[in-house]
Amino acid sequence: MLRYRSKISGPLLDRIDIHVEVPSIRYEELRRKRDGENSKSVRQRVKDARTIQQKRFKDSQGVFANSQMTPRQIRTFCDVDTEGHRILEMVINKLGMSARAHDRILKVARTIADLDNEKNVRSNHIAEAVQYRSLDRIT
Repeated sequence: MLRYRSKISGPLLDRIDIHVEVPSIRYEELRRKRDGENSKSVRQRVKDARTIQQKRFKDSQGVFANSQMTPRQIRTFCDVDTEGHRILEMVINKLGMSARAHDRILKVARTIADLDNEKNVRSNHIAEAVQYRSLDRIT
């Protein structure tokens, strides 16, 4: 993993919203029955989140989704609770993430909140979005 990671520059990696390491899985794990959200339910949540975003950006020319937000829109639409700010501060300070990574985390957290049908971005959304920046933590 480190060999491949070293070939991607930090500034390029900053431009990728989500990056996670996917470990190999044993056959027994593939065969095990899982209780989880069904595809139909997930599809509906995604459609609902897209509708929320379309309404949010109806007056924004050229912006149709959270991933396209400008820095000003991030400040407007990513209202984070106090605990969320603490998590972001810790992540930025301890992991040395860039301002661009900070904005990417907020965009992904906004999307997670939309999937949860939440008006505001909460600390759990921030924490989940940080987990999707795993390559930022590899040194």
